[in-house]
Amino acid sequence: MIIGVIPARFASTRLMGKPLADIGGKPMIQHTFESSINSKLVNRFIIATDDEKVAQVCRDFGANVVLTPKDIQTGSDRIAFVVRDLEEADIIVNIQGDEPFIHGEMIDQAVEPLLFDNSINVATLAKKIQNVEELKSPSIPKVVFDYQNFAMYFSRSPIPYVRDAKSYQDRLDKCDIFKHIGLYVYRKDSLLRFTELAPTDLEQTEKLEQLRMLEHGFKIKIVVTEFDNIAVDTPEDLERARMHYKRMIRQKDKL
Repeated sequence: MIIGVIPARFASTRLMGKPLADIGGKPMIQHTFESSINSKLVNRFIIATDDEKVAQVCRDFGANVVLTPKDIQTGSDRIAFVVRDLEEADIIVNIQGDEPFIHGEMIDQAVEPLLFDNSINVATLAKKIQNVEELKSPSIPKVVFDYQNFAMYFSRSPIPYVRDAKSYQDRLDKCDIFKHIGLYVYRKDSLLRFTELAPTDLEQTEKLEQLRMLEHGFKIKIVVTEFDNIAVDTPEDLERARMHYKRMIRQKDKL
C-alpha cells in the first residue's frame, strides 16, 4: 500500500502556526490535503501533527490525523513515527504540509520509479530553474544528478558553477540548472533506516537533511517535473500563496 503522510508542525520558527494560516478562507493544511488527494496512485493519506488545534481542524475537513510528540524535530522523523507500526505500508510519500498547491500528478511522478524498479528505494523531484531569483535564492535548494538521474549533490548555492558565464542569467542560458522540490518517496525500510542515522557534517553545514542520505550511500532517484510549486516558509511566501490562490479563483470563474 502507498501511504501519503503530510507532516504539519505548528511551531514553525519563521511562521508560527503555519498549518492554520488562512489562504482564501481555508487553512493552508486543508489546501495541501485537498491538492494531494488528486493523486491517482496514493491509497491513503495521513496528516501528522504535533498540535491538537491543528489536528481538530484537520478532522473537521475529513482528514485522517495522527498526533505526534512535540519533541520530534523533522518532518521525516514525524513520518517515521506514524508509519513504523503500519504493517500495510510499503511505499511512503512525504508531502510537505507547507505546499498548498501541489499537483497530484507531481506525487504520482515521484512514486512511479519505485513501482517499476525494485532497486530504487528513494525518489524525489526537480524542476529546471527559469529565473535568476530562484537561482540566487538560498531558500531554494539546487540539485545536480548523473546520467541515470541519481542525485550527486544538493546545495543552497547555485550549482553547477558555470565557469564561463558572465552573469547569473548567462548561467541559465548556458546550462540547465535544477531546483529541488522537497517531495520524497521512500520504501518503508529505507525511511526507517534513514531516520535512525545521526545528522551528518554536510547536512548540518547546508541544513539539508537529504545530504544525510547521500553521505551514507543512499541512491536518490531524481524525477524531472514540468510542474512548479509554492512553498510557504515566511510571511512573504504566505502573501505570494494568497495572491496565487486569488488568481486561481479568477481563472476558474472565467471558465
